Amino acid sequence: MADIKTNNINQASKPDLLNIKRYYPARFGIAAALMVLMSTVIFVLILTDYWSVNQVLVMEFVAITLLFMGCGFIYLATSALRKQYRDRSILTEIFEGSTSARLVTDIQDKTLFYNPAFEDFCTDEDRPSLKTIRHLFSQSLDENVKDRLETLTQNAMRGHEDAMEASVPDGNYGTRWLRLSAQPVAGWLGTIHWRIDDITERRSIETVVREEREKLVDFTDHAPVGFYAMDETGRFTFINATLARWLGSDIESLLQGGQLHAYLENPPKSKNPYDIVVDGGAKQVTEIKMKGPGGRIFAASINQSVVHETDKKVRVRGVVHDLTSEREMRQALRDSEDRFKRFFEEAPLGIAIVDPKGVITDSNHALAEMVGAEAHQLDGTQFIDLVGAGDRHKVDWKLKHAGDKHKRFEPIDISLNHKGTSEETIAVQMHPSMFQGDYIAVRVFDRTEQRSLEAQFAQSQKMQAVGQLAGGVAHDFNNLLTAMIGFCDLLLLRHKAGDPSFNDIMQIKQNSNRAANLVRQLLAFSRQQQLNPKVLDITETLTELSQLIRRLIGVQIDLDLIHSPVLDAVKVDEGQLEQVMINLVVNARDAMNGRGRLEIETENLITMKPMKVASDMMPPGHWVAIHVRDTGSGISEETLERIFEPFFTTKDIGAGTGLGLATVYGIVRQTGGYIHVESVVDEGTTFSLYLPKHEGVDDQKAMEVSSADKKQEDLSGTATILLVEDEDAVRMFSARALANKGYQVLEAINGENALEVVSEFDGTIDLMVTDVIMPEMDGPTLAKEMIKAQPNLPIIFVSGYTEDRFKEEIGDNAHFLAKPFTLQQLAQKIKEVLS
Repeated sequence: MADIKTNNINQASKPDLLNIKRYYPARFGIAAALMVLMSTVIFVLILTDYWSVNQVLVMEFVAITLLFMGCGFIYLATSALRKQYRDRSILTEIFEGSTSARLVTDIQDKTLFYNPAFEDFCTDEDRPSLKTIRHLFSQSLDENVKDRLETLTQNAMRGHEDAMEASVPDGNYGTRWLRLSAQPVAGWLGTIHWRIDDITERRSIETVVREEREKLVDFTDHAPVGFYAMDETGRFTFINATLARWLGSDIESLLQGGQLHAYLENPPKSKNPYDIVVDGGAKQVTEIKMKGPGGRIFAASINQSVVHETDKKVRVRGVVHDLTSEREMRQALRDSEDRFKRFFEEAPLGIAIVDPKGVITDSNHALAEMVGAEAHQLDGTQFIDLVGAGDRHKVDWKLKHAGDKHKRFEPIDISLNHKGTSEETIAVQMHPSMFQGDYIAVRVFDRTEQRSLEAQFAQSQKMQAVGQLAGGVAHDFNNLLTAMIGFCDLLLLRHKAGDPSFNDIMQIKQNSNRAANLVRQLLAFSRQQQLNPKVLDITETLTELSQLIRRLIGVQIDLDLIHSPVLDAVKVDEGQLEQVMINLVVNARDAMNGRGRLEIETENLITMKPMKVASDMMPPGHWVAIHVRDTGSGISEETLERIFEPFFTTKDIGAGTGLGLATVYGIVRQTGGYIHVESVVDEGTTFSLYLPKHEGVDDQKAMEVSSADKKQEDLSGTATILLVEDEDAVRMFSARALANKGYQVLEAINGENALEVVSEFDGTIDLMVTDVIMPEMDGPTLAKEMIKAQPNLPIIFVSGYTEDRFKEEIGDNAHFLAKPFTLQQLAQKIKEVLS
């Protein structure tokens, strides 16, 4: 009995009447009956005279009977013990060999029996007991396990079988599922047989089955077709979500009493409530109208099978296709194919599909047009035959390697084998087709316009660079010319007319003024000159200018002015516009060699889309156009490409500076307009100016002072002026000029020095005159610092650049004086600002 582990076991080592009765009930009954019989006989013998007569014989009979009964009892007891040992051995083998962990506890929760499998759940410090079970299931992540275990224990103590399942940690972040069952032992109050089974594999199988079932249900519910099942009464026993949605109901409602015939617009007149055709049958296929949500009728195709069971029941299965949706999808597919076909045929670039052998299987109209053929003529031809002979080797190499999806080939420039001009730039790009396996998609596009735009962009960048250079040169020249003209004015104060030096000084001043005009042309080209725009009537301006134009062109050139009856106003600098017209007129005169006809025409122009003019794109808008046409020698295409470049001229050396048309272009573009030129050699040239229409009201209300009034004006003053100029010559001239007029002048060589001068000066500064471009701290920055301490300080900026940004940054206290300026212009500007 030692195989079964126990801490409390009864060893049946001596005869036990209960054991005999248990294992040999028949023999135990016979023995009991014999004992009663013999006892009765002995009792009768003792009560009779036979006992007294044959006492010895009776004693012998009693002794023999007791001996016989004792031997029989010993035999029965030994046989019972032998059978009990056999039964317990069988129990031991079953208990010990069980794969389930087993534990038997008594009413006091003490351990009676356990097997080796139960020891696997015990810790090193823990002996097999009910505590082991509680500790094991307390590790579960399910918070309800503890309560379920307590309920199971209580039920077992009351004599009820119970079981529970839970997951517990299994090391390495894994889990396993265990099933705990509690079985009360019959006849032994409080004794419970505990059993633990590892059901991890079973749960895994159940999980897989459940997931697969859910996938099947999900697939069925979301299938693009409807599924249903019916019984012999025509009621649904199964229906998927797709069909339920088509019928405008939910699955639960349909399964509670929904019938297929209720959702048919015209149910068949059949004796069976499940038929969809009149004749019925095992296989029923038909197209029928069904009722959808909101009474919507849709066409459906139903394929139904009917199976008759042996118990006279019917099982019906059916599949429903929504023909309306399918027809809509087919129509959408056809529309998509049509759109793709239109896109393919109407694409602005040539497209071809080429098979692995280089044969064209499909092509569009644009490609056929490029090679001068019809689209159907290209199918079946070698693509390489469309390429010029000089480019076939590289196209052939591209075709052989274009199927490699790991490479990306950039477009290459080629020539096509057709009668097009050599000026066309054709590019071809190849890549694997997305839809046709080893086939290659070839895109052919005309890059002629792109190349032209790239050239124009490069030209624009070059012109911009030249403009920046011209602006920089003009800035430095302005400083020099300002000093030269200023000092000439100072000399003229001492050398009046009749003085021997008067003529020499005037020559210097006149040449300085000519140089100033050249600088203004540079600034006009770079669009950095100061403009004084005002609203003009072009008709009136050109009429007043016509007398000067007639004198410039001479009597042998006819002048014709054609004015539009109604012409919109423009806002431009009148002097700059006159310079533009004079430059164009002089160029026209030179092109006609003194003989011909010059026509100036004006008109209103409205553009609805961008229009290309020269190298620029003119946006849509309202424009006032001025056309200047001549009958001269015209301009070649090579010259037209460079006609607005500065210092470019076709005239003889010394006959021109090359800044005339560059100045015209700069003035027009700075005004917000555009200029275009059209020319035919030996026939003539037309320059067209497009100026934006003025939408506002003229805000120029300043009174112009006549020259005579300006000469008589008193330009002296006593104000304190802060003069900031980094150019020594300009600062010296300006300081002497202002001092001669009676002003107190504080000089500063730059912005930082000006702040130091102001901090050391005890008086009040009435006006600041500052250059704009200075090292370290420029004029606008200095002005911002000055107005912090003196907000109402008037400031005159001196520069050759436009004044717009000064008004925006400084405000109404900002004024402007353009370089180069004379002594009188400087004094007049200061007088004007101070007054």
